[in-house]
Order: sequence, then C-alpha cells, then structure tokens
Amino acid sequence: MQLINQLTKYMTYITAFILASLVLLVVYDASSRYLFSSGSTALQELEWHFFDVVILFSIAFTLKLNAHVRVDIFYEKFSPKVRTIIDIFSTLFFILPLSFLIVYIGVGFVEMSFVQNEASSDPGGLKYRWIVKSFMPLAFLLLLLQALQLLVDDVKRFQSL
Repeated sequence: MQLINQLTKYMTYITAFILASLVLLVVYDASSRYLFSSGSTALQELEWHFFDVVILFSIAFTLKLNAHVRVDIFYEKFSPKVRTIIDIFSTLFFILPLSFLIVYIGVGFVEMSFVQNEASSDPGGLKYRWIVKSFMPLAFLLLLLQALQLLVDDVKRFQSL
C-alpha cells in the first residue's frame, strides 16, 4: 500500500510542475495580449487544460492529507471512533463508487474523442482533445487507489480503538 502513497506523491510533483508552467503561460499570454496586442486561442485553451490537470490531480492528494471538504463543525465534535466510522462509510459508499463510475464512463469518452479525432471548434484551437479528456479517468483512478489506501488505514484504526 505504500506504493499508492508514493504514486500520489509523485503525481503531486507533476502537478506542481504543471502549476508552475501554468503561471508562466498565463504571464506570457497576458503580456503578449496587453503589451503587443497579439493573442493565441491555442494558448488560452492550453491554460484551461493545465488548470484542469492541476485540479484533477490534486484530488487524491487532498484526500491523502484529509484536507477535503466536509462539515467539520460536526465532525470535530465526534469521538475518534465515530469519525473513523464516518470515514469508512463515506469511502465505501461515496468516494469508491463515484470514482469507479467516473473511471468506467470516462474511458469511453476518451475512446470516443480519440476515434473521432476531436479537436477544438475554435479556429487556431488545440487538436487532440482526447489527451486532456484522458486525465479525468486517470485522476479518478488515482483517487480510487488513494481511497482504498485510506479505507485500509481507517479499518486498522477502527480495530485499534
């Protein structure tokens, strides 16, 4: 199971690199647009694609750090045992099924995009839209693996309480 944590960690490094690239891309795009009155549809779309990748690949890491959104006002007041039960329940009945569903359906969307050679409808836009679409099932596969790791850890914690 340590492999899953390592995978999540390395995907976070890749995400950090993409985020730094996104910042540089936005600075370049804004500078060229406002200083030189020239813009690029492809660069704007690339910004959105980088933003998508950053958000998608941050989901599993956020779960790993237990920094995801939840109603902490109630959760904090519960005993460790109740919190662990809530974590196990939410992983089993929310995170895992949703992640599996998105991976299962998402692969079909990527395949359809690839077969159709889907590209941007904007003139000068990016080609190969299947590449950015492939990040969704990949990110949720990573989330699924991280959720399984979390589930194992929570079951162990529950048994020790």
